[in-house]
Amino acid sequence: MKKIALLIGFVAAGFTFSQNASAQAVLGPKISFEQDYVDYGEVEYKGNGERVWKFKNTGKEPLMITNAKGSCGCTVPEYPKEAIMPGKEGVIKIKYDTNRPGPIAKTVTITTNEAEGSNSHVIKVKGNVKEAPSNNGMPVKEQGGAPVGM
Repeated sequence: MKKIALLIGFVAAGFTFSQNASAQAVLGPKISFEQDYVDYGEVEYKGNGERVWKFKNTGKEPLMITNAKGSCGCTVPEYPKEAIMPGKEGVIKIKYDTNRPGPIAKTVTITTNEAEGSNSHVIKVKGNVKEAPSNNGMPVKEQGGAPVGM
């Protein structure tokens, strides 16, 4: 009989512990976003390569973005260094090098202070950079070592 009572006690304690553990995860910071991508659409060659990705802290504790890294040097994210308080929004600025004509298919990986296992998020960066304008057979003048259309 003592063994059954002891077993019931352990089961009840384990149940209480697991409920508290899951409640703590819910109470921590939580990044939420409407889209897991940034769509540049059609961008002019050497056009505006800056976009923003919006997110919100839907958790109960301050959210910290601890890192944001582009998949290559042509995709550079800039993230807030200060905490995003519960219920508040933030943005990550993403700059893509539009000197590269063709499809954009990159990613930005964001790391947060959320609970382990849910603290890394991948944002897809997509779009297309139009071809460089033709110089219509006009000579190209060198300026500082770089060709410049006339």
